[in-house]
Amino acid sequence: MLGLDTKDTRLLIIVAIMVMAAPILLNPFPADSAMAQFNAGYPDLMQRFVIFGIFAIGFNILFGLTGYLSFGHAAFLGMGSYAAVWMFKLLSYNVVPAILLSVIVAAAFSVVIGYISLRRSGIYFSILTLAFAQMSYALAYSVLTPITNGETGLQVYTNDPQILMGENSPNVPHLFGIEMRGTADLELGAWTFTFGNGYYLAALMMLLSFYISLRIFRSPFGLMLRAVKSNQNRLTFTGVSPKPYTLAAFVISGMYAGLAGGLLAAMDPLTGAERMQWTASGEVVLMTILGGAGTLIGPVLGAGLIKYLENIFSKINDGILHQWFAFMPDGLEDFMVTILHPFIGKGWHLTLGLIFMAIVIFLPGGLVEGGQRIGRLFKRRKTDDASSATTKPAE
Repeated sequence: MLGLDTKDTRLLIIVAIMVMAAPILLNPFPADSAMAQFNAGYPDLMQRFVIFGIFAIGFNILFGLTGYLSFGHAAFLGMGSYAAVWMFKLLSYNVVPAILLSVIVAAAFSVVIGYISLRRSGIYFSILTLAFAQMSYALAYSVLTPITNGETGLQVYTNDPQILMGENSPNVPHLFGIEMRGTADLELGAWTFTFGNGYYLAALMMLLSFYISLRIFRSPFGLMLRAVKSNQNRLTFTGVSPKPYTLAAFVISGMYAGLAGGLLAAMDPLTGAERMQWTASGEVVLMTILGGAGTLIGPVLGAGLIKYLENIFSKINDGILHQWFAFMPDGLEDFMVTILHPFIGKGWHLTLGLIFMAIVIFLPGGLVEGGQRIGRLFKRRKTDDASSATTKPAE
């Protein structure tokens, strides 16, 4: 199916079902319950899950397959966002031209940056990409202000040309009239499920990106990238130059980042230089490692975990904690709130840091390795039960 073997086809179908049913799967608790705080099935957050999943999938092609660790990939994310917003300003709010230009601009910049950075490898390559990203951030923040609008951020104004804007066209990002902010609610008892137009556009883009990643991983091109990661010198001695392959991987990865940036602009037509900061580049590195570098589904899981912590744990405050532990005696309630206070709200990074340390120490392969261990454990138990059931007692 679609050029994939049975195993990969099954994986693609499972991912597609999970993504399409996410508004239901991510809302396990009733809307009026105390645990509703942990629901993640609202459109804005789900869009961030899949958009940063695209970003991480692309980064994984460079880092997971090729072994080149880039600390500057957020530059392409920001460039894609700027390109998309300029399309909104010049043409119309239709997201198709915006997304196309975001990918093209990110590809063009990644060719230039990749051609220079890939002259070095290892830590020197990483430092070069970080330098380019910080230069891009500085240019966007304080030098190219006529293009980027500096620290205020680039946005659409009523006096912008928007030459393709029709009289009946929506005044918000849309897909041929379908507003990205449009939603539909489904109420089933105490549960409320929200389905967003913008989420499903981003979800379809993520599934397409995931499928392309599958084909790259299983292709001869992907095998060459694995050979580069395994032993680049040995590959060179065989007479094969790794540079075209590494540059192609860098450009593909940059295009993924540009696509993610364009989708972020479609989600909210406002972008600033902060999307190019080194912290944003470090975030995608964490996403890939947490999920499982070099795996197919790992980067998506890592992106979902980090964005969940950022958006759910950061909103928990002392008042919510007091509600949770109100059944305890006052002294014990205050003690529990004091213990948990550093890990929620603005301290969510501490929770992320502890999770990252635990995964690196106990699950070097990321969340995917954890799932594989659980699967092997259940399979072993099932095999043991079956063998014990077939064993006859001795007479």
